[in-house]
Amino acid sequence: MLLMRESYEETAVRTLAEPVQVAPGSVGSIRVLRGQLLRITALGEGAVASLFGFSLADPAVWLSVHHTRVFSNSYLLGSGMRLVNNRRRPMMVLGKDSVKRHDLLLPASTTAFLAERGYQGEGCLEGVRGELARLGRVVPKLPDPINLFMHVKLTREGDILPETNQTKAGDSITCRVVMDTEFIVSACNTGIEGNDKPAPLLLSVAENLHDFNAE
Repeated sequence: MLLMRESYEETAVRTLAEPVQVAPGSVGSIRVLRGQLLRITALGEGAVASLFGFSLADPAVWLSVHHTRVFSNSYLLGSGMRLVNNRRRPMMVLGKDSVKRHDLLLPASTTAFLAERGYQGEGCLEGVRGELARLGRVVPKLPDPINLFMHVKLTREGDILPETNQTKAGDSITCRVVMDTEFIVSACNTGIEGNDKPAPLLLSVAENLHDFNAE
C-alpha cells in the first residue's frame, strides 16, 4: 500500500492545540507536540476513551497496545508507564490518573459487532477510519486501541470479564507526550456490557499541569 506522507518537520514554534470535545458515539482528534501534556477527561458517567496515536512524521509509526504490554511486561497501566509505538519507542508517559482502571486487551468495536449485539450506531473502527479520512491521513493499518477508563478483569483461568464502569464526570488521565503525534480518541459504544454507555470526552493540551488547573 502506498502511504501518503505529509511534509512534516518538528518546528521551533510551539503551537498549542485548542481543546476538542468528543460527543457520545463519535470520534475526535488532537495534535500534540513532543513535551506537551495530553489530558483526556470524562464529561459523563461510564465514559470509555479508545485511544489511537499516529506519528506526525511517519504514518507507519503508531501507538501500539501490543508493544506497550510487552515493553512493560504488564496488561495494566500504571503511573510512570511508557506507552510505546510499533517500533518499541516511547510515544507518551502516563502521569496523573484519577481512574486507574484501563484496558490493554480488547480490540475496537465495529458497526457490525454492535448490530449483532443489538446496539445502534457506528463502531469505533469505522469512526476512526472516517476521522483519518477527514484529516487526509493514510496509514498502513489500524492498530488496536488503548481503552482508557474501561473496566475489565482478567481471571487466573484466563477469562476476560467486563465490570461495570465506575468512571465519573470529571475523571481524567494525563500523559506527557514524547513524540509529535496525532491522537484520535473514540467515545463510541464498546458493545461490551458494563462498558456500553458512551459519554462525552474532552481532549486538551497544555505545556504543564498548572495550565490545566487554570482552565
